[in-house]
Parts: sequence; C-alpha cells; structure tokens
Amino acid sequence: MQAWGPVVLRLAVGVVFIAHGAQKLFGFGGGGGPSDTAAFFAQLGLTPAYPLALVVGLVEFLCGLLLVGGAFTGVSAALLTATMVVAVWKVHAPNGFFLNWTNAPGQGHGYEFHLVLLGALVALILSGPGALSVDARRLRSAESLAAGRARLRQG
Repeated sequence: MQAWGPVVLRLAVGVVFIAHGAQKLFGFGGGGGPSDTAAFFAQLGLTPAYPLALVVGLVEFLCGLLLVGGAFTGVSAALLTATMVVAVWKVHAPNGFFLNWTNAPGQGHGYEFHLVLLGALVALILSGPGALSVDARRLRSAESLAAGRARLRQG
C-alpha cells in the first residue's frame, strides 16, 4: 500500500496547481487571466510582469498535469516548489501564518496553505511518484533493458 500514498498526494496537489495555473492563463474559476496576473506581479515588484505571469501560469498548469500523470515528478515538483517559495516570500509571509478565513477587508492570506503545498511537493521529490505513474513505467522499462543487455553480455 505504500506505493499508493504518493499517488493520492500527487493527484491532489496536481489538481490544485492545474486549477491555479488555469486561473492565471485562462481566467478559469474567477481568475484574472494573464493581464490581471501581470498587474498583480507588477504591484509586487516582479518584472517583467507579463512574461513572468505567463511563465508562472504555464509552470503551474503544465507541472500540475505532469504530477497527475506522474511524469517528471521530481523536476515538476521542484519547479512548483520554486514558485511557492516566491509566493510565500512576496505575497503571504507579511500576512502571518493563518489564512484570512473571515475575508476581513485589507488583510491578505497567510502562508499556511502554501506551507502544506511545499511539504507535499518536497515529499513527492523525496518519495517519487508512487504507483500508476509514467516515471515508474519508464524506470521499469529501463531496468528491463539493462537486464536484457546484461544477459546478452553474459551469454
């Protein structure tokens, strides 16, 4: 059953990042799309804002898809970790730890949600994708090829 833990984790985390990337790229679910994301990035002092908005949206969307499929899990999780570190540093750390559950005006969300995402991403980097993944299938294929070559060299 241990091989299935990372599957559940990468599916949940992947879906979260797909949704957030879709907000940035396509305005999905009430997101602002690239122009509003770029305006927000410019407000934070992140420049060039529009290209960064596209890059962050693409990283979140595409790496989320890769996590769901279990493909390039370590690289995808590392790229997403970098985006989360910047999000905590530039946006959420000044607001403290907790989310703004009451949606009090003028108060942003803290970094507790992002800390959970960072923990999940690091766990995936350390554990790998688990069962039902492109990475696991690729590894099995490489091991089979290596074993076949070894048999040929011996015989």
